[in-house]
Amino acid sequence: MTDQAERARTFHSLHVKGNPIVLYNAWDPGSAKIVEKAGAKAIATGSWPVAAAFGYADGEKIPLELALDNIKRIVAAVDLPVTMDLEGGYGVEPEVVAQTVTRALQAGAIGFNFEDQIVGGTGLHEIAVQVKRVEAAAAAVKASGIPAFLNARTDIFLKAKPDAHDRALLDQAIERAHAYEKAGASGFFAAGLGDEGLIEALCKATALPVNIIALAHVPPRQRLAELGVARISHGPVPYRQMAEWLEAKARLAISG
Repeated sequence: MTDQAERARTFHSLHVKGNPIVLYNAWDPGSAKIVEKAGAKAIATGSWPVAAAFGYADGEKIPLELALDNIKRIVAAVDLPVTMDLEGGYGVEPEVVAQTVTRALQAGAIGFNFEDQIVGGTGLHEIAVQVKRVEAAAAAVKASGIPAFLNARTDIFLKAKPDAHDRALLDQAIERAHAYEKAGASGFFAAGLGDEGLIEALCKATALPVNIIALAHVPPRQRLAELGVARISHGPVPYRQMAEWLEAKARLAISG
């Protein structure tokens, strides 16, 4: 536990506004070791790549047991902090979320993403509902004795096309950031947000370290740092690029 706790503290320290930690998302022990060899300071999984690597669709379709076993193997394969994408916690009720978080920590994770969209449904959980879920996750972290990093993700910006991102959506995101911070979140993940002005405003509006995904419409790393971002992740992009490469090579080999 001491080693896991130390890795958790190290992971927290890597989140610095203006000097973001870069997480090039892995999906299994092999990919995690490759990312570690490349000089990563921590390993993060993404729910989409992990599910796809095991033949499942995203959205908590991969059995939790399998996802946890995968994390356990990744933790054993690398000498870095490992944070897990827990999607919506594999259940709506706070008690279920707490159980899932506890099991992830028992598997060796030192942090996790936790989203506010309704998995398998539409829209987002109401703030009051999601706050109780975040509180349950934070309580499970405290009870474990591991100072894990609870990265509270909002799907507000993923639910709208980039050209529809505006101040109204930002205000909704900021309201959620403040609520999740009070509930015990360690960071705020604005998945899909790419507008420079909105990113900068969000980073200034919350004390939480802000996480942005490096998608095609998102500013480059250095610019994100200048805007105050503390964490840059790559989500499903590495797996998708690998899959495209593999398919192209396979087609070439098969067709001769």
